Order: sequence, then structure tokens, then C-alpha cells
Amino acid sequence: MLVIAILMLFPFWLALSNAFKPSAEYIQTGPLSVPSTLDFTALIQFWQGVNFNQKLLNSVIISGSVALIAAAISLLSAYAIGVGRIKGRVWILAIFMLAFTIPQEALVYPLFILTRDAGLYDTQLGVIIILSVLQSAFGTYMLSSVLGSFPVEVLEAARIDGASRMQILLRIVLPLTRPTLAVLVTFFFIWTWNDFFLPLVLLPSAANQTVSVSLGALSGQYTSDPTALAAASLAGILPAFIFFILFQRTLMRGVNLGAVK
Repeated sequence: MLVIAILMLFPFWLALSNAFKPSAEYIQTGPLSVPSTLDFTALIQFWQGVNFNQKLLNSVIISGSVALIAAAISLLSAYAIGVGRIKGRVWILAIFMLAFTIPQEALVYPLFILTRDAGLYDTQLGVIIILSVLQSAFGTYMLSSVLGSFPVEVLEAARIDGASRMQILLRIVLPLTRPTLAVLVTFFFIWTWNDFFLPLVLLPSAANQTVSVSLGALSGQYTSDPTALAAASLAGILPAFIFFILFQRTLMRGVNLGAVK
């Protein structure tokens, strides 16, 4: 486990050490050496050159919106499938399972045509709607398996007491599935933050681009600045890393409770 942890942290160490390393020292000593002095030039140039404040705000808005909307869609869909016991439940779950296995490359052209005809091309709203629907397929599949084993006696007792379907959802199902929803929100946020292909195609203007797209613009076929790329990678990794650290306990508690249920 220690060896695996070191291997996983090694790219983060490379980005951290080379982000503050002068370009001349990088050429002389290579990427594995520890910087003798801290140089913030590459980080400042990247931050100002790509207007990283705007890119960071765009990623936060898109990732946060997708995480919440996809979790809400997943809960409503899974409630109908797992608790409502609609007809063809197994086939519907199979369709959802197939949906989140389709690669984005196979969907990008019809999604491009759809957003263009709907007037949502090059808008954050278009990307939010598309990613929310795509990621809710996994959330629906995951929550349906949890709600499929939901105690029927609890639901019948609530119906006898006169609770409506919405009251059962909000007062009984939602509190018990909140740990699983927290796991989904965390996953959806990180997945959307790291998503590169769809934002690259659907958000061509610089004002709407995300952090991942701005990182890809730094490396070309014939030109590359290793220290600037390391600084950009560090700036792109840190927000998602901080988000994961803040919600780590919630994530682990949700996984454990979901496994017990």
C-alpha cells in the first residue's frame, strides 16, 4: 500500500517541485531534482496569461451545478425505479448501465448539433445540462440498487399514516440515502472538474472555458514549457484536491453506510 501511495503521489510531487523551479535550473538538473530556490514566475505568468480566475470560476460553477443537478435527477429516477417498481425495471437499469459506458467521442457530434440548434452552444448552461444527464445515468444505476432493497414495511407504514409519494421521498427516502448522495455529489464534482473533451468542443470561447481546457492549451506539437505546464497542473489539481480532502470523511462514511444498507 505504501508503494502504491508513493506511485500515486509521484505526479503531484513533480508538479509541485517543477512549478516553483526556474527554467534554467530545470534544463540543467531535470524534472526530478528539488528546486534550490522558489520561483513563482511560471505560476504568475500562467495565472495572468490565461485569466485563470475566470477559468477557475467557470469550473466551480459548472462542476458544482452538475454535481447537484445530476444527484437530484438520480434520486428522482432511482426513486421511481427502485421504490415505485415500474414495469420493465431490469431493462431500464440495463439501458442506464449502457448509457454511462458509451464514450464521449461517440456522442460529441450529435451533442454539438443539439446544442447548436437549441441555442446552447458555447454556453455553460448547455454543458451543465449535458453532463448532468450523462452522469445521472451512473447515479440512477447506483441509487436504484440501494433503493431496490429499501424496507417495504417502512414505506407501507408511511402510506398508512397518509404520507404522499413526495412526503415519502423527502422525509423517509432522502434522509436514509443522504450518505450515498454525498458520495455521488463528490464523484460528479471531481469527474466534471477533470472532464476535458466535451468542454473543449462545446465551449470554444475563452470566456467560458474551464480549467482543464486551459491546461491543454499550454502544450502544443512543437512548443512546450515544462515549468509553466507544471505550474498550470498544480493550479488545476489543487482545487479538486482540496475539495476531496474537505469531503473525505463524508465520502468514506457514505461508502460504508451504503455497503451496510
